[in-house]
Amino acid sequence: VQLQASGGGSAQTGGSLRLSCAASGLRLDQYSIGWFRQVSGKEREGVSCMSGSDDGTHYLESVKGRFTISRDVDNSVFYPQMNSLKPEDTAVYYCAGSFNGDQLWKQYEYDSWGQGTQVTVSS
Repeated sequence: VQLQASGGGSAQTGGSLRLSCAASGLRLDQYSIGWFRQVSGKEREGVSCMSGSDDGTHYLESVKGRFTISRDVDNSVFYPQMNSLKPEDTAVYYCAGSFNGDQLWKQYEYDSWGQGTQVTVSS
């Protein structure tokens, strides 16, 4: 499965961005999806994930209420809608996918990754 991330860019504090991750060659129902981010010099961390079996979601505490993960099954694209952005959200964001079907939070649980897309939030 090839994942193609897009939609990164710059925003001001309090602004919004929506990233996209297009999955080639499959429908996204029953497919576990996730978003991770990494700041230079730090470990990659989980931001949000969605179960493929029941659409259950999980979020990093610091983005709860601001970020929403979703998917468009018919078009094989999944998103995080990122609102009320903060400078600490600045990072390279990665999408990930797995046929596991469960709600996956660990990087090693994913078998497909998109390339990173930079998000920069200025104060």
